[in-house]
Amino acid sequence: MSELKKGSKKALEQIEQVTIRFAGDSGDGMQLTGSQFSETTAIFGNDLATLPDYPAEIRAPAGSLAGVSSFQLQFSSKDILTPGDQPDVLVAMNPAALKVHLSDLRSGGTIVVNQANFNKKNLALAGWEQNPLDDASLDDYTLISIDMTRLVENALKELNLSGKVMARSTNMFALGLLYWMYDRPLESTQQFLAAKFKKRPEIVEANLRALETGYHFGETTELLPAHYMVPKASLPPGTYRNIMGNQALALGLVTAGQKSGLRIVYAGYPITPASDILHAMSTYKNFDVLTFQAEDEIAAVTAAIGASFAGALAITGTSGPGMALKAEAIGLAITTELPLVIICVQRGGPSTGLPTKTEQADLFQVMYGRNGEAPLVVLAAASPSDCFDMAYEACRIATKFMVPVILLTDGYLGNGSEPWRLPDLDKLRPMENHFATASGDTFNSFEIEPSTLARPWAIPGTPGLEHRIGGLEKDAVTGNVNYDPINHEAMTHRRQRKVDIVAGDIAPTEVYGDETGDLLVLGWGSTYGAIRSAVDRLRAQGYAVSQMHLRHLNPFPRNLGDVLVRFPRILIPEINMGQLVRIIRAEFLVDAKGLNKVQGKPFTGHEIEQHIRQILTDKKDG
Repeated sequence: MSELKKGSKKALEQIEQVTIRFAGDSGDGMQLTGSQFSETTAIFGNDLATLPDYPAEIRAPAGSLAGVSSFQLQFSSKDILTPGDQPDVLVAMNPAALKVHLSDLRSGGTIVVNQANFNKKNLALAGWEQNPLDDASLDDYTLISIDMTRLVENALKELNLSGKVMARSTNMFALGLLYWMYDRPLESTQQFLAAKFKKRPEIVEANLRALETGYHFGETTELLPAHYMVPKASLPPGTYRNIMGNQALALGLVTAGQKSGLRIVYAGYPITPASDILHAMSTYKNFDVLTFQAEDEIAAVTAAIGASFAGALAITGTSGPGMALKAEAIGLAITTELPLVIICVQRGGPSTGLPTKTEQADLFQVMYGRNGEAPLVVLAAASPSDCFDMAYEACRIATKFMVPVILLTDGYLGNGSEPWRLPDLDKLRPMENHFATASGDTFNSFEIEPSTLARPWAIPGTPGLEHRIGGLEKDAVTGNVNYDPINHEAMTHRRQRKVDIVAGDIAPTEVYGDETGDLLVLGWGSTYGAIRSAVDRLRAQGYAVSQMHLRHLNPFPRNLGDVLVRFPRILIPEINMGQLVRIIRAEFLVDAKGLNKVQGKPFTGHEIEQHIRQILTDKKDG
């Protein structure tokens, strides 16, 4: 479908969806460029999903492969669940960006480059023996080579700015050009720039001119004979905003605090990719949120335990390396039976590993990585917006059952974004607590409530509620120190039962697709979108494939075993070497198979689809 837009001399073609990747040096502003395109697209009304990708090196040499930063988004007139498999458009601001990302671009895709940066020095840094703009390297693609630097300098020459300042505005030229290519309005970004640089009016003017220059270049150049329109998506009615996973998680925690009437104490130590949660929580002081940036991971978790002891809704957040350091203190929270929420935004490991890349490899650690028999509840968010729901759920379970809860997300979810429909807060499940009141009788601090096995939550300093607490084993009623072997065994079983009965408080897991079939794809965490995309495509082609996605990992939903036995084949895609698949095989004695990826990148729907197709083809041939 093509038409001429009013005031334009070029055809406007309607398409259903597109995937764009912005890539350049870490100083080229690709994250800002991508996030602005995402915000504008969300305001326009498309469905979208994003994937920021940061370099692991903080100050990698300019122009090097290690310093490449990228931001991918897919937007559509229909419901989408991933940031796309292969980009349709690659914006490469230098040779290194082109080198790193060219292999991902679909055949026939469009490459937009800043020609000025393809000089001898940058080509050598990126490992190009010849300039790919001048040979046949890019013949399979549509190449749009533009001297963005010169055009921006011409647009800004009246402002008498330094060359460095003008160069920093080049990303706005690229953004303006892409706005024209995909019929996006400029107003949102213009307002953003005016607000962000309001103390530097010359910077505001430079960026605005570069943005508008890129937009008008698209209209006037003969390199682009047409541009494209992606119509608004038909989303369920409601109020929407574009939200990142870490932001959604922080809002879920704040909502839990408001619904419970408890002060929130968030104690954390800065660690990629969880630091943004600490930053976000620090902005909610008006909602009775207290944030504490500790000197290390151990101090953060023990401060949170102290806050829980004092009656606050206590939360700490970290990534995989921090979880290892928090392990002993988490055991203390388990044995004292205090409510505590621990957030683990997973990244590539082991050790420092891949700080800015995503992975799902901490499941074993959060399930088993403590001394002694130390069970707790483990949850996992499935999408950026689902981080809100699961953060609220973690707080609800922790306070209702007086138990620590670990919530798993990962770098892909934490930094990714999507449209989020604001929830009806009145429909959220109520928050419960077990605060003790002095009755005049002897206070037994570990005397449990039968339905939840929750002990009384006694605030220190309350007359009549004096009690002991600590890491030594406790008497099952009084809470006093008790080394008796039978008591220890009873308390060990009680702590396990407390986790087990949470299964009766969560909804049965649902099967997407038929209740039985040839193959079930079982997933957890951030694999949700890629699995759903693959299953949808295969079901449309007549394959008997279904999906089930777990948000409660310990305990499992009570109906999980009943579902598993209805499928002869079970595939579990994970961004690790196969952790959930081992737990499922051991727990339910089913012949589940794993599909594993440990590249610091999320699965694409295409990868999962191809693997399922191969399994079912082998079955048919056999």
